[in-house]
Parts: sequence; structure tokens; C-alpha cells
Amino acid sequence: MADIDIRTVGRAGRITLTRPKALNALSYEMCMAIDTALRNWREDDEVDLILFDAEGDKAFCAGGDIAELYATGTKGDFDYGRKFWRDEYRLNALIFEYPKPVVSFLQGFTMGGGVGIGCHGSHRVVGESSRISMPECSIGLVPDVGGSLMLALAPGRMGEYLGTTGHRMGPEDAIFAGFADQFVPQDRWPELIEMLEASGRAELVEEHAETPPDSHLAGLQPQIDALFSGESLTDILNNLRNGSEEFSAKILDGLKRNSPISMACTIEMLHRLRGSGLTLRKALDMEYRFTFRAMEHGDFLEGIRAMIIDKDRNPNWQYANMDVPTVAVSKMLQPLGEDALSFAEE
Repeated sequence: MADIDIRTVGRAGRITLTRPKALNALSYEMCMAIDTALRNWREDDEVDLILFDAEGDKAFCAGGDIAELYATGTKGDFDYGRKFWRDEYRLNALIFEYPKPVVSFLQGFTMGGGVGIGCHGSHRVVGESSRISMPECSIGLVPDVGGSLMLALAPGRMGEYLGTTGHRMGPEDAIFAGFADQFVPQDRWPELIEMLEASGRAELVEEHAETPPDSHLAGLQPQIDALFSGESLTDILNNLRNGSEEFSAKILDGLKRNSPISMACTIEMLHRLRGSGLTLRKALDMEYRFTFRAMEHGDFLEGIRAMIIDKDRNPNWQYANMDVPTVAVSKMLQPLGEDALSFAEE
């Protein structure tokens, strides 16, 4: 496949995204090719580890290829999108639960669907150019592909902040928030990849890692915890409006550009997920409740129209006054019954 290069090199199963002009955006076909390769290598004694990387300097993967989702959804066909998300989420779970080490090299932008394939492995490598984010609320979705798991596990209320604002994390912030593991200067990546291929020893990643700069987000933790401590979007907005600092005003201004129903559901999801019973499958199930309904009842199609298709950046959101009823959130996140996400291998 022209968009992805899947092969075995030495002791490594190698997956390289090869769509640099499209910022290595993930298509459905790419997801399924990765899924097939991982299932084959899982039983292959010649493969000791999996290694993800991507061509180009700008992005590891800037998200899912949503053009087809929009084209089908605007025609009233919601099944294609539901199938895309369902199978993508199964792939995310496969990576997270994989019995062999999974090493990913995350240069440039890693957003949305890129987080789903790049940030669930055992060894997540970032470098100087890494910028990791979950910007789904800006297009009428919620942080998905298992991103809600990492947001729920992030320190304090950092998850609410990152999930609603789509803040782009540099390498040190990504490690602090739990989206990455090791910082390795990018000029050393080719050599490290060659050693991983030859040896099959994932522990080489730690041996070549360096201490990253101090996290900027860590220094903002007390402010973020105070501002995002509410139980709902309304509570958080009130905190921000009553905040006297420039920081509060800047955040509030950014949130005004996002889908209110998406932000309200993001906050509710994280509150429901936190606790001792949190698993990736539970997070993906919760995400799928929203994405299953996103085209028909959410803001997804309008968000894509405004940001990607017409590019007027003037979406006509539901609840534009940002006063989202509790019942609207409950409807988007209620169980799907027989349509619930299944992880059974077919």
C-alpha cells in the first residue's frame, strides 16, 4: 500500500506511515493493514518487537483521514463512520494489550488518530519537534482512540484542560501528562532504530534516553487544577469567567471556538472513567457511545464543514451560548445496547 510500509527488518516488525504530504493522516485501509500485521506478528517467533515511525519532519500522524467520514455522513450514511471508529478502536486496544514491546517514534504533530496508534505502546519516544494533542472538541468530537484513558490518568485536572483546549504538548509536557515515555534527541533516532531492528531489545530505548527539559505544564498545575475543578462545563466556565488572571481569559477565549456539547461530554467522560476500575476498553466503550451518535446528534459534520471543507472557521454549534443541558450530555453518553463496542476478534 502506497500510504504505509509494512515489513520485517531483523527482529522487528516495522510499520512506517508514508503520507508526509497529508501529515500521515490515517485512512481506514491503513488502520486495517496495521491490524492485520500486528495479528500476524503476534504469533511470529521471529519478531521480538514492533516499531512504528513515519516519513517527513512535520508529523508522525496528524489524525484520521476524515474526508470520507464527512462525505458519507452528509448523505445520511452514518454506518461508514461507525464502522471506521469501531475498527479503529479495536486496533487501539490491540496495540495497548500487545504481548510484545511496541516502540513508537513521535516526531512533529501527533494528534487524534495518531495518538491512537502512537501513544498506546510500551515505549513512546519523543524528540525536540514533538507536538502531541487531542483537539477533537474543535471539530465536534471528543478525545477518542483511547485518549480519554490518558486524560483520566493525567495529574490533577490536567485531563480536563488538555481535552477541552486541545493544547499542544511539547516533549517534556507529553511525558509529564502520560502521553510519552522517553526523550531521545532526534538525530539519534536512525541509529537507535537500527539497533532495535538488529537486537529486538526494547530496553535500548531507555538506555539511549535523556532527561527532557522541565515541563511547562507542571508549573501551571495549581492554576489548572483550580480552574478545571468543576463537575460540569458550566462550573468550569464560571471558574474561568471569575478568574482574574490573563491565563483564565486566554483559556476561555479558546474554549469559545469549540463545540459546547463535545466539551461538556469530554468532562463528563473523564469524571466517569476515573477510579480503580479504569481500563482502556472501558474508555473506548465510553468514547464509542459519543462517536456512534456524533454525526446524527452531535456537532461533528458541522465542525468538519467549518474547519476542513469550507474553512470559514465559523461553525454553527448546538448550544452556542455554551449552556449545555445535563440531559443532552446523558443522551450522548448513554449505553448503546446491542450496538455497543465489541472487542471480539472476527
